[in-house]
Amino acid sequence: MWSGRFSSLYLGEAWRRTECRAALLRLRLFRHTVHAPERLIVAPTDLRAVDPHVAEEILNGRFPLAGRLLETGGKSPFTFSLPSRSFAVRLHGFGWLRHMRTKKSDLHSNVARSIVNSWLTIHGGRIEGIAWEIDVTAQRVIAWLSHSPVVLHNADRGFYRRFLKSLAFQVRFLRRMVKYAPPGEVRFRLRIALAMASISMPTRPGVLRRAAEALDQEFDSQILPDGGHVSRNPRVGLELLLDLLPLRQTYVNLGHDLPQKLISGIDRMYPALRFFRHQDGDLALFNGATSTLATELMSLLRYDETAGEPFKAMPHSRYQRLAAGRTVIIADTGLPPPGKMSRTAHAGCLSFEMSSGRHRFIVNSGSPKFAGRRYIQIARTTAAHSTVTLNDTSSSRFALSEFLSNVITEAVKTVNVDRALADDGRDVVKASHDGYLKTFGALHERELTLNATGLIVTGRDRLVVPEERKDDKALRAVARFHAHPAINLNQVDGESVMMTAPDGETWLFSSPGNEVLVAEDVFFADASGVCGSDQIEINFSYPEKPEIRWFLSRKS
Repeated sequence: MWSGRFSSLYLGEAWRRTECRAALLRLRLFRHTVHAPERLIVAPTDLRAVDPHVAEEILNGRFPLAGRLLETGGKSPFTFSLPSRSFAVRLHGFGWLRHMRTKKSDLHSNVARSIVNSWLTIHGGRIEGIAWEIDVTAQRVIAWLSHSPVVLHNADRGFYRRFLKSLAFQVRFLRRMVKYAPPGEVRFRLRIALAMASISMPTRPGVLRRAAEALDQEFDSQILPDGGHVSRNPRVGLELLLDLLPLRQTYVNLGHDLPQKLISGIDRMYPALRFFRHQDGDLALFNGATSTLATELMSLLRYDETAGEPFKAMPHSRYQRLAAGRTVIIADTGLPPPGKMSRTAHAGCLSFEMSSGRHRFIVNSGSPKFAGRRYIQIARTTAAHSTVTLNDTSSSRFALSEFLSNVITEAVKTVNVDRALADDGRDVVKASHDGYLKTFGALHERELTLNATGLIVTGRDRLVVPEERKDDKALRAVARFHAHPAINLNQVDGESVMMTAPDGETWLFSSPGNEVLVAEDVFFADASGVCGSDQIEINFSYPEKPEIRWFLSRKS
């Protein structure tokens, strides 16, 4: 069965790449037929945080991007060998232009314009490489439109027309390449870029209407009824809203008819954002999510017109949220997205995160922002999540092929969930998944309970082997609980560990009758890069000991 599916995936991807190359050839042949518009109508706002320090570094010929630093000595950064792929994506995407607006000075504009001009000279006519990847081009179009006042301040007419002609060609490029864009966030961003260009640049009414209709289609196909994104990555909604909100305001300011789904789609996405928000203000780390700057989230929440208590569950995105007192638990009870949408999905079924007060105590390892492919793949494994791993194998398996974009090839197919409120006020979630059934003949069952005061969390993990699959094979399981790097773990005895936050808040983790171990760990989602942390581990097995119970109780 899988060989047939692999063949289909390979053939489909090969055909897509062949068609994409043909489309690029046509674009190259007719690129000189593009006419530059006379002017830009408007520059949409950029809601992302600005940093005067980054602007100062760029003025001094140093580019701090994607966790790396490139020193250019005043030369164009595009004449250097770039330190990493992530750095190149950030550089060619031009999102860093926002920092140059921290001071409205001629110097900032001159430097920004000089760098844009060097890009036009070196990469503007060569439609190849990272500079012309679809997502990078979409990011660049949005950045150039949003920060055109900085780039074009005191610009001569020659540069002005060259800049606008390149913008016009990049917009044509996106229109022609949209059918080859990966599904999901990349295609959504491309549609946002085209909609933004349709109202920021002079265009025909038909073009404006088609851009709005295409954006509506992405809302329909990618934003689930509960507001989550189809990728099940909590951070994707944040990234899209950072571009959708300025787009909405630009439509309003210019008096254009808004895309039909724009307002309702944004209103649907906000509750999902609040659902995934922990007590410390950061977003939960599921399915490719990484660290979130507090300023980014706050800049979005200022525009939230749907304010209210977060939902207890997201039935379409398949997550559960338990909250009482100062404690929040968010659990993944869903399936990986299908096909190519699974490119960034993680094997974290039934994993959970727990926060209390201003701190996240138990987390998933998250996804690295700027690390290489090897770290990204490790972060996707079940072992990098606060859940149970069976026989050192992930609950979903990946195609380790860049050609297939690392899609999930064998996944959890069924997750059963039961949510109930006990007589004593405890909130109880019971769930099971079959990700290990085909390979090992076992189901993983997990129960999470939060009491009414939010001071006690109880858990139960169990391996269940259906009668028809029982044999003499032993199954080795490890329940992992990844601690946030800010949390200090101290072994109290063989069955318990004290978890202490920087402000002194303390929780006791215990599992009576089981050996509770503290082990070294890696946290991928730190804002400064991959860093060390600790984790709690409990080993158990089937049939010797198929079930464990564990407790978290707040001590101070």
